[in-house]
Amino acid sequence: MTVTSSTDVVIVDAIRTPSGRGKAGGALAGVHPVDLLSQTIESLLQRSAAVDPGAVDDVIIGCVSQVGEQSATPGRMAWLGAGFPAHVPATTIDRKCGSSQQAVHFAAQAIASGEADIVVAGGVESMSRVVMGSARMGAEPYGARVAERFAPGLVSQGVAAELVAARWELSRTELDELSARSHEWAAAAQDSGAFDREIISVSTPDGDVVRDESIRRGTTVEKLAGLKPVFETPELSARFPEVTWSVTAGNSSQIIDAASALLIMSRARATELGLTPRARIHSMAVVGDDPLLMLTGPIPATHKVLARAGLSIGDIDHVELNEAFAPVPLAWQAEFGVDPAKLNPRGGAIALGHALGASGTRLMTTMLHALEDNDQRFGLQLMCEAGGMANATIIERL
Repeated sequence: MTVTSSTDVVIVDAIRTPSGRGKAGGALAGVHPVDLLSQTIESLLQRSAAVDPGAVDDVIIGCVSQVGEQSATPGRMAWLGAGFPAHVPATTIDRKCGSSQQAVHFAAQAIASGEADIVVAGGVESMSRVVMGSARMGAEPYGARVAERFAPGLVSQGVAAELVAARWELSRTELDELSARSHEWAAAAQDSGAFDREIISVSTPDGDVVRDESIRRGTTVEKLAGLKPVFETPELSARFPEVTWSVTAGNSSQIIDAASALLIMSRARATELGLTPRARIHSMAVVGDDPLLMLTGPIPATHKVLARAGLSIGDIDHVELNEAFAPVPLAWQAEFGVDPAKLNPRGGAIALGHALGASGTRLMTTMLHALEDNDQRFGLQLMCEAGGMANATIIERL
């Protein structure tokens, strides 16, 4: 979908929480996910005081593990927890890792169609309190027909990352180099204050949290080389003899707690309220790809969204591609030949973490601020997703 000038959909603001390590004792582990999201949405609307919360048409929130504390439509509960009017509805969606990026797409589609003027789109995931995979409750999720079609069976995302590394002939050193760079660039962004405008302060039982705690300073290729691959088994080695087994905890995204949110509206409504739009949502695409390789979707998604936008990859100034595992951005980069300095230049999920449902709007928040700071025009955001899917979004800074 390309959003035309007559129905411009604009981003008025974009914020995120700091990343807290997704385990007991993490900086945000003491905060219920609804309260984490509630603080985020409250801060978002406080920063745009011209917007009456009662005028918001919908609240669309991404969340993957919708069980336990995240089971009761967390977007609705967070809105109510912020003290906002009860007549404003909310929904929670799950497109796996792209859930909140899809929330942005749904918001843009509603506004472009004239069905809404103002939408809050965001995401939340407390991975310390709602353990990843807990929504399955031990169940086999595929069914007999999928099992038959893809016999001898689909694999986990970690094994899929190994298959991607093998397909693109990526070495363990290349994976670790990207991972060390992710931490290095994220630390540099933190030190320079590049994250300051996008991060809100989160109140916790132990005090306010204002900085990402997931960045591992001093990470080197040599240190990463000492970590053992985590997905190798004799059975998988026999099935996939082409794999050299190089995916480790160090070159995979970190489990974290986080929330993020964007205030999206029609350009006409923003003008009416005296607000200055920061970017417009230029083009969007979603694709399905090979569910065995699973993580390759950003490649066809890039082709699709560029074609819709009428742009070339050379027109893109900044790329945010979720670092679910190091082979994902490396395979994408090999396909498109993009300058590495344009790809996740403030670090990616290996350093900043991947809070599943919150990651889509986290990446967009970081990308928007980077475009502004560097006086750049076009940003491309990409997200690989379980089951072999991907979202792609191009935004244009205004």
